[in-house]
Parts: sequence; C-alpha cells; structure tokens
Amino acid sequence: MVFGDIGTSPLYAMREALAHSRGEAEAAALGVVSLVFWALILIVTVKYVVLLLRADNDGEGGTLALMALAQRAVGRRTPILFLLGICGAALFYSDGLITPAISVLSAAEGLASAPGVGVALEPYVLPAAGAILVGLFLVQSHGTAKVGRFFGPITLVWFLVLAALGILYIVQEPSILLGLSPHYGVRLLMENGLVGFAILGSVFLVVTGAEALYADIGHFGTGPIRVAWLGLVFPCLMLNYLGQGALVLSDPTAAANPFFRMIPEFAYWPILALTTAATVIASQAVITGAFSVTRQAVQMGLLPRIDIKRTSETIAGQIFVPQVNIFLMIGVLFLLVMFRNSSNLAAAYGIAVTATMVITIILAFVIMRRCWKWSLPVSLLITLPLLALDLTFLGANSLKIAQGGWFPLALGSAIVLLMWTWTKGARHLAEKAHQDSIPLLDLVETLRARPPHRVAGTAIFLTSQPDVAPVALMHNLKHNRVLHQKNVILTVVTTDAPKVPDGARVSVETPTPDFSRVTVCYGFMETPNVPKALTSARGQGLVFDIMSTSFFLGRRSVVPTRKGGMPLWQDRLFVFLMRNAANPTDFYRIPPGRVVELGAQVTV
Repeated sequence: MVFGDIGTSPLYAMREALAHSRGEAEAAALGVVSLVFWALILIVTVKYVVLLLRADNDGEGGTLALMALAQRAVGRRTPILFLLGICGAALFYSDGLITPAISVLSAAEGLASAPGVGVALEPYVLPAAGAILVGLFLVQSHGTAKVGRFFGPITLVWFLVLAALGILYIVQEPSILLGLSPHYGVRLLMENGLVGFAILGSVFLVVTGAEALYADIGHFGTGPIRVAWLGLVFPCLMLNYLGQGALVLSDPTAAANPFFRMIPEFAYWPILALTTAATVIASQAVITGAFSVTRQAVQMGLLPRIDIKRTSETIAGQIFVPQVNIFLMIGVLFLLVMFRNSSNLAAAYGIAVTATMVITIILAFVIMRRCWKWSLPVSLLITLPLLALDLTFLGANSLKIAQGGWFPLALGSAIVLLMWTWTKGARHLAEKAHQDSIPLLDLVETLRARPPHRVAGTAIFLTSQPDVAPVALMHNLKHNRVLHQKNVILTVVTTDAPKVPDGARVSVETPTPDFSRVTVCYGFMETPNVPKALTSARGQGLVFDIMSTSFFLGRRSVVPTRKGGMPLWQDRLFVFLMRNAANPTDFYRIPPGRVVELGAQVTV
C-alpha cells in the first residue's frame, strides 16, 4: 500500500524518458534503464530507505513531522525551519492533485491501446478517467476500512505482474542487463547535451512516490517498509523497467508506449483492470495523506480549524476532511480537462516532488546535527551529495515550468500564502488579546475585594493564554455579573510530538480554591476530545458533573483595518479564513448543549 504511487510509475516514466532521447534506440534504451536503476538506488534506497527512515518523530514521518522534530531539536520555532515546513506541506497538496490525475489517466489510456478496439475507445479515455476519480472522491466520506483490506493483496499482485511482464522480455533480450552499468546513463546524458536535462526530468518520475515511504512510517514502521522495498518492490519495479527496455531494443516503435505494448494480447483486459485498481489505490493513498497533512497543519496552527470526521471507531488514521476532499476533486478534474493526457501531466509532476525532496534533506541535516549529534564533517559528507542530486533533478524539472510545472508552483505558493496569513494573523490577535487582558491572579484578588454573585456548578473557559483572564470570563462578569462556584481555565496545547501518552495528557493546577488551570496536550497526529480528556483529570482532583458544567467560548468578530500589523488585503484574507473556520464546539468535541458563546469585536 505504501508503494502504490511509486508502483504505478512504470505506466508512464519510461515512455516519457525515451520520448526525450535522441539517437539510436539501443543507446536510448540502455541509457534510460541505467538512469532509472541508479535513481532508484541513490534516491529511494540510500536516501529514504537507509537514511531518512531513521529520522522519525516518535514513529511519524513526513515534512511537517520532520519540521516539528527539527524545531524541538533546535528548541524554538525558527523562521527558516517554519518556512521549509509549510513549503513542504504546500507542495504535498500539489502532489495530492497530480498523482490521482496522472495515475488514473495513464491507466485509462490503456483503452486506446486495447487490441482491435483501441481506436474506437480512444474518445472515452478522458471521460473514463474522470468517472473513476469522481467515484473515488465520492466514497471518501464512508472511509476505507472495508475496502482497505483488499489494497495490500491487490498491490502485491500488481508488483508480481510487473515482474512477470519484465522477465518475459528480458529473457528475449538479455543484453538489456548491460544497462545496469552507470556508464550507459552517463553516455546518454553526454550525447544528448542540454536535452539530457529533459531526460533526467522524466527519469525522476520513477521515484515520485519515494516521499510516501517516509510519510507512512507511522502506519507500518520502518522495518516492514525496508523489507518490502528491498525484498519485493524494488526488484519487481526494476524487472519491469528492464523488460520495457528490452522490448524497445527488439522493437524501437514500442518506445511510444512500452508498458501497454509489453502486455500479451490474451491477458490485456485483466491486466488493464489490475492497472486501474493499482492506480486507484495509489490515488487513495495520496488522498488519505492529504487528510492527514491537513490534520497536522490544523493542530500545529498552520491552518484554521477544519471539520475533521472520523470514519472508523477503531482505526485512528481513518479520517475524512470534507473541504479538502472537495478541493482535491475539483482540482483533479481541472487538471484532466486542462492537460488532457498523461504526457502533459508528467511535465507538471516532477517539480513539486523534487522541491519537497530538497526541503526534506535540508531538514534531515538539522536532525543529524541536533538530534543524532553527528559531527559537521560527517553530516555534510552525507547531506551534500544527496542535496546535489536533488538539486540536479530540480533543475531538470524546472525546464518543464512552461509546459505545466507552473501549476504545482502556483498552487504551492497560494497555500503557503494561506498558512503564512493565518499564522501571522493569529499571532497578532494573540498579542492584542494579551495587551487588552489582565493577569488571572490580579482578577482573583479583585474578585475577593468585590465578590460577584455566585451560582452553583462549574464553568470551563477555553483560552490559549492560561495566565491571563479569558475574554469570555471577563464578559460573563461584566454583562451577567455572576461567577460560578468552580471555574476552570482550560488550555489545549499541541506538542511537537505526534502523540501524547495518556499519563501526560492533562495537568491540573489550583492557584485558588475557586480557580483551576487545566492544560490538555495533544500530539499533531491526534484529534482533540476535550470532554474525554477532562474525564481523565478526575484523578488529579478535578471533579465536576458534565451535565451541570458550562463551557464558555469567546467568539471574536474580526474587522480588517489599515492600522493593523498586516496589509489590508492580508487582513481581509485572514478574516475570510477565520469566518470559515470550524466551530470550536465541534472541533473539540464539546457537547453543544453545554456551550455558551460570548462575542467581541476586534481588529487586526
């Protein structure tokens, strides 16, 4: 399942690389096979499987998890690490759009190569791909728990079929094995001159799913991923690429579409069905990853609260984010209509992934120095060659900006702008709230001198600043002139760790008999559930009846102003994001019937 994305690259990677190669078919086939082999060795095996799988954040991977680990190692949120993290997350959304589009469309294009009826079916390629993708997005709200159990076996069969197809042609042209030598790859690049960069950009398509190896270690662990890659996936992929190269050696015209040309006619339709299933699984993995990244971004304060639904009561990773699902569906259909075939989409694919890989290796350098305590020479000796390799592929893919590479860059920039605006606006609001507030202990002394009317029960006030009096508390005293017998100042904190142990979930302080300060901690991979956390606080002396407890939330109506800390256009964007944020009652799983909202108007 982890390898669904990289496992569907044989559909188009060799075709695109061969299309850019000039000269004899033999030199092109041997050279491309050589570049493919060493790309899989150096980038996937050495960089990800050997090195980066060690850089896990308490068992979790991915750009945001790596950013959080680096920040924790440094001891603070630095602007550079923060920018690298949000850029990596933004580019992942671009990958989340392009992967389903290019994978499913590549499979659907098999209809145009079907024996005897390909010409008649060619007009239905795009509608078929669109129908499959729409159906995939429509079933997301139901979760994948039931169908997910079939993903692993189907993917296993897919890799075995890839290997079998490759062996079928390798035995006919064993000379293709010479392509495993780096000599042929270097010679191809030198003979093609500047066009060699275009070949490299296409060859990079064979490793576009490598980030998934790192991002999914939280679900499967490093051991199984390493064993599966080295023992099954890498050999099967390489056998297929060798088989495609062997086919081109024997029939140079097969370079136009080597994968579908290598399928025997008697097995064409079953393998086409398997191909479609494999691309759907690859797309599902990326969509689920986008949901997971969104949850991480919300928990880290990079995005406003978003409605996140759990689709399984037993599997924590089974979530559904309606807004992201709609965004992805519209974006994928836009890509299908705009680019129309997988060759055009391939031009847009590589640049988002290569940029993410550059970010990953830079963050990994910080981990080597701060977490692993490696010396500077050793860290540079390992990092610089990998960074140079990534930058080379990034440069090669940058040649495709005009042909479609602009799309992931434009989309990534827009998402970075949203994240930057949200974090900057939220920081300004927090600073303004702190300036306009009074310390909690000062308020307690004032209430002792001038006691308000007391009512029975417990009041819980949610705030991000536990040392100052919450806005909702101040408004309750000002307008209702009452104070509950017990008052809880509740702060929900997201840590740099993916998960928080239950024993460290809640901490309780009681500065006065009337007031308690409660801090609830969640990891960035967890979904908050405040009532459940408060129940676990009973062991620390916090006793209350949920049915006689009121949750007071401060709702701020934000007004843009030219005198704020951001430009007016950014103020308006922040206000738009805030107005469309999910209700905190739903986000924190608070019973709606126990919530009291008190509003205030503020400017940014």
